[in-house]
Amino acid sequence: MTPVILLAAEKESAEVTDWAARIGWLVGLALFVALVYWLMREGWKWRGTLQGDLPELPTAPEDPGPARLTLSGRYHGSTTAGQWLDRIVAHGLGSRSRVELTLTDAGLDVVRPGASDFFVPLAALREARLDKGIAGKVLTEGGLLVVTWAHGDRLLDSGFRSDQASEHHEWVDAINSMIETTTTEGAER
Repeated sequence: MTPVILLAAEKESAEVTDWAARIGWLVGLALFVALVYWLMREGWKWRGTLQGDLPELPTAPEDPGPARLTLSGRYHGSTTAGQWLDRIVAHGLGSRSRVELTLTDAGLDVVRPGASDFFVPLAALREARLDKGIAGKVLTEGGLLVVTWAHGDRLLDSGFRSDQASEHHEWVDAINSMIETTTTEGAER
């Protein structure tokens, strides 16, 4: 029995946690996270300032005409055309949100609850296509409806995803046929 008692006496109790050091590390980590968040926010505001030359977004006309197509889904953002990582943040175009799209003879009406609505006139539409990514959002091949349109002196790509992905092909065909019709009518005049 004596060897067991000696072994138990040799063991020391566990060291008490140094709460001051632990709290110091947590406060330091919280300050670091707050600094990173603040820097990201300032970068977002700076990008908006750099894009300040972008004109105000057009609003829908009083009577845009009957709806050709409607879509309910998500708006994933707008970028400079052809550069899927160059997000446009001016005028709220960088905010992801729910979306209700309506295609009429006048153009594309983009209604975003909780964000700025805008309207793309038919004359400003350039192309519609299926793609897999925009503004840092990557989906499966063809999972994103991307509409290219002119605004001011820039071409923009806006990305939408329908709640029913099967609708995307119909939208691409409808927008592109409207653009072709407008272009050929303009060429004949």
